[in-house]
Amino acid sequence: MRTLSANLFAVLLMCALAGVFYVWSALESRLERQKRSFPAPDGGLFHRGLPEDPSTKTFRALLAVPAPQRPAQNLSSQAASAGSRNYHVKEDNKKRSARREGPVTTSVNPVDNRIFWSDWLEDLFPVGFTQEHALAWRNKGRTSRVVRLERGCGRTSNQLATFADGTKACVRYGINADQVQGETLTYYFASVLGITNLPPLVLSQLSRHGEQWAAVRTRIDSLQWSDGTVVSLTEWISNLSGVVAPAPLRQESGGLHPLLQGLSNKTTAELLELMQWTDLILLDYLTANFDRLVSNLFSLQWDSRVMERETNNLLKTPHGDLVFIDNEAGLVHGFRVLNMWEKYHSSVLSSVCVFRKRTARRVAELHARRDARQRLLELYRDSEPLSQELGFLSDEHAVVLQERISTLHKHILHCKERYSEL
Repeated sequence: MRTLSANLFAVLLMCALAGVFYVWSALESRLERQKRSFPAPDGGLFHRGLPEDPSTKTFRALLAVPAPQRPAQNLSSQAASAGSRNYHVKEDNKKRSARREGPVTTSVNPVDNRIFWSDWLEDLFPVGFTQEHALAWRNKGRTSRVVRLERGCGRTSNQLATFADGTKACVRYGINADQVQGETLTYYFASVLGITNLPPLVLSQLSRHGEQWAAVRTRIDSLQWSDGTVVSLTEWISNLSGVVAPAPLRQESGGLHPLLQGLSNKTTAELLELMQWTDLILLDYLTANFDRLVSNLFSLQWDSRVMERETNNLLKTPHGDLVFIDNEAGLVHGFRVLNMWEKYHSSVLSSVCVFRKRTARRVAELHARRDARQRLLELYRDSEPLSQELGFLSDEHAVVLQERISTLHKHILHCKERYSEL
């Protein structure tokens, strides 16, 4: 009898928690409307016209779970220029944009070598945020004076910062250290993989009387931000729109694979977007980021149409380049709550059997050399002066990352074997 009562109590507790998540996610969707509002030329806010019905696709309340105390590790969000963005200003990028607008030639296969996107598509692949642009922006982000802080980057603990020259950045203060660490380490790990869809990011240490933050010390006080806290500044990108998961990646589909019916009939632009989605899914799997497609999949049990709505933390430029924003759930926090989300991560990964050669090659190298931690640490430490203050992955989480790389590598090999007869 006691066992029956205990089991009944457990079931009721789970139902109650699910109900709390459902209500919270509806509230969070309203917050997303604010986050995805963009400054208009007249200084007001331009809303992209999000659907009226709230989506239950996010469970960001989980990000507020306090992190366990751990010893510090020894290390031995989006700005728009007052005119043009640098996202696609180079001539080669303009030519790529023009060429990818046209239809696919029927005689050209979008997939070759069984499971890899064809080279002709790679030639048209969006450059994203180049190393040169990222370096220039990070240097600017470290030295520019912040003259204004306001809402506009999601939850109220984050702020939209305006620099003295009028450009903007998202400041992530973070409910706990996991969030700023996750955002920062995911950015640098994407660089290790060669994925350039994440806006440039830099760290800053709050100082109410320091040159960078002195002009907004009153606002800092009202936000109750603590001096000495390390925050992240992410380049603010204007003129973005939401993105809905493509049909092959929805639950009712058989997944994205070389034999997918209609793959050869898609336009070049559609294929290039699918290529970016495959990079996104691999990155989110490796970092265990549940706050994007995985949370949509989780929400299907309450909302059967959630996959038809815009994907959380994913936006698109007018040229069709995907921008991966708000990656705070990756790596640190994602690993800490991995048991809760792993079956959904595995489900999303299993839906993809077509990959970029470059990304698959990086994964294979990291698997063979088993040096993911060292590569990430070196890049992070060499690029970010405040890396010591923010900290790095724990040894336990570094092991998890390497294991996920191995699992992904095996999945790629499995896909290659499965479609070996092509």
